[in-house]
Amino acid sequence: MQVIGLCRFSYPALGGFQVEHDSIEDRIAYLYAPARMEERFRHFEAVTLPGLKAQTDGDFTFLIVVGDQLPKPHADRLHDLVADFPQARIIAHPPREHRPVMAEVLNDARQDLGQPCLQFRHDDDDAIAVSFVQRLREAAADCPGLMRDHRLVGFDFNRGFIARPDSGGLLAQETVTPYWGVALAMAVKPWARHTIMNFGHNRINRFMPTVTFTHEDMFVRGHNDHNDSRQGRKVTKVDLRRLDGAGERHFETTFAISSDRVREIFAGTPRLAP
Repeated sequence: MQVIGLCRFSYPALGGFQVEHDSIEDRIAYLYAPARMEERFRHFEAVTLPGLKAQTDGDFTFLIVVGDQLPKPHADRLHDLVADFPQARIIAHPPREHRPVMAEVLNDARQDLGQPCLQFRHDDDDAIAVSFVQRLREAAADCPGLMRDHRLVGFDFNRGFIARPDSGGLLAQETVTPYWGVALAMAVKPWARHTIMNFGHNRINRFMPTVTFTHEDMFVRGHNDHNDSRQGRKVTKVDLRRLDGAGERHFETTFAISSDRVREIFAGTPRLAP
């Protein structure tokens, strides 16, 4: 069964953000501000890409949606980062309504609309375990009745970490949080054109049956100054603690995230307490 992941990399959508702007020009200026883009690239390289590149099941497609006005230096840097990631496809679009353009991108990537597929969403500062695609396929195979009887079925792997990289390595906190958007996937029946981006991640269980898995660490939710989800009024403070040697080894084994590489990429940035 085809597996498709979708990542929005600073795509200037009309809607789909916690932060609102008066015009699309203001949104583009906000998204492409040098300090913000540098932070996004550092997270993408240090946290997001390693686990994707190291998947135990490499039979998947990973779509990276960018704006068609992404400045060339940023576009070139992005292409360089995924040069050794054959599953990646960078797709540029002009600013459009968020859900329609994401649905179009996902459905265009389906090899055969007459076949079912699995889809997952992925933010550009999050990580999935190296076993995610394999576990997702296994989960779908374990649910033939649900897959037969429903157009859409959700799969939520809800155990993992919140983590923040800095020049000292990684600070993290364990969490079990359902329907958080990372390590969240959906099975789509043949000819169904709904995509995982048609549904708010925290509301997906209102529209389809979902199966949750809590038995293994499957994600890292990135924590940083430019998290769109942290720009609202009700933001919960997170108590992150620096990983010790055992924690660093667990992150490298589970997510392919190397703390040494994190320290290298974030060298020169402030080291956070504790």
